[in-house]
Amino acid sequence: MTPSESPTQQPASRRIAEELRRQIHAGDIPIGEKLPSERVLAERYGAARNTAREAVRLLAEQGLVTAKHGRGVFVREPRRLFRFGSDRYSIKNRETGLTPFRLEAKRQGKTPRIDVPSIARETPPLDVAERLGVPADEQSVLHRENHYFADDEPVQIVSTYLRWDEARDTLLMLPKTGKDGIYGRLEELGHVMTRVRDEISARMPSPEEAAILQLLPGVPILEVLHTSLDQDLKPFEVSRYVHRADQTGLLYELPVE
Repeated sequence: MTPSESPTQQPASRRIAEELRRQIHAGDIPIGEKLPSERVLAERYGAARNTAREAVRLLAEQGLVTAKHGRGVFVREPRRLFRFGSDRYSIKNRETGLTPFRLEAKRQGKTPRIDVPSIARETPPLDVAERLGVPADEQSVLHRENHYFADDEPVQIVSTYLRWDEARDTLLMLPKTGKDGIYGRLEELGHVMTRVRDEISARMPSPEEAAILQLLPGVPILEVLHTSLDQDLKPFEVSRYVHRADQTGLLYELPVE
């Protein structure tokens, strides 16, 4: 609503949705409670059933309610933001023996799962080729695509690109790369991560991304183009993280140099 737009100028569906949202945030409609039916909402607010249906749809897009087939629409439990801290690549965290994602999940009391749908030699996207310093017109990278889940809910898609001439015939070509994950194997190849560069943007998902992440209509994604730099400040890995924005927050604590 713009500053000059009065509540009565709003569409009726939005007014109903705003009132229900206020009640949900105030706890008047508690978590797990079933919303009144469309018929009851229509009667309560003096609106058509189609208007009430649209109001419920707006609440669903905001992630406040969820429909359960044959049972009705219920208030959802607020989801904790799955934060990816700036220390997730820290050497001190290697002592846990967990990969960055598994460590982050453990810290938040979530059960992690990582699916690896594809590992293939490919021609890299132009932005990846530029950052990794490899040819963009030939199959110069190994592309690992991982889908990450927390408590069986999809959290992120990660496309990792490594130089083919380094990754070929190593454990980096297998779904399970061993202790410390891919960074442990890359250290064995002589690349110790000393700096990272993250380029963060927001956009709407592609149909494929929306399907993998099980996004509700209208939910955007956060994209992080991550570049790892080694002890010689040479880029040795580029990963594109696609996070669902309704579950993910990014927390960075950086030194001021």
